Amino acid sequence: MIAGVSVEMGREAVVVKSDRPLHVLSSAVHGGGLAEARAVVNLHVGKDDPCRDPSGMIDAFARRAGVPGPWVGLLTGAPTERAALSEGVAADLRAMAVVTVGLSNPVSAGHSPIATWTASTINTIVVVDADPEPAALVNLVMTATEVKGLALRAAGLVLEDGVAASGTSTDAVVVAATGRGVPARFGGPASPLGWAVARAVRASLTAAIRDWQERHR
Repeated sequence: MIAGVSVEMGREAVVVKSDRPLHVLSSAVHGGGLAEARAVVNLHVGKDDPCRDPSGMIDAFARRAGVPGPWVGLLTGAPTERAALSEGVAADLRAMAVVTVGLSNPVSAGHSPIATWTASTINTIVVVDADPEPAALVNLVMTATEVKGLALRAAGLVLEDGVAASGTSTDAVVVAATGRGVPARFGGPASPLGWAVARAVRASLTAAIRDWQERHR
């Protein structure tokens, strides 16, 4: 694990908490974009929940659960208690990835039609014990997304017409950095930091996708 960072996985949510503010880049529904946050909340919602007020739902849970603010928040219909957690290490750089996976609405980017929001999704939360530059944070988001596509292909996930799935219609990704250590300029898969993230995300996604497939045979 990363010093000062904890992960709680339960039926209500996955909560990643940090003793100190994290530098975050994300597509989160609450607090997305560039942000400073003490926590990342991946909140479970019912599959039929219209989720008309995502921020209100996330805030209500975080306050009730005593989550330190500010927080970045995601929603998922996937069972949060079945989240997968893995680590990757390269050149003294450490990365952690915790993912939740629901695959009932797969899509192929650029092929599938525009879709309405659904709760089944792949949410990927990455924390790195490093000090990446802003461009490197973008690189890390790209790296995590590349790994997701590879993991789905390896699992054989395809659409009804046989086209390979690239994800689901509502996937989200969060990359958070402690800001410790030497600044990292790059986060692509060939860089030490990107390699550590890729290893962590690959291990977590492989386990979570396999778990979903085994439960839906």
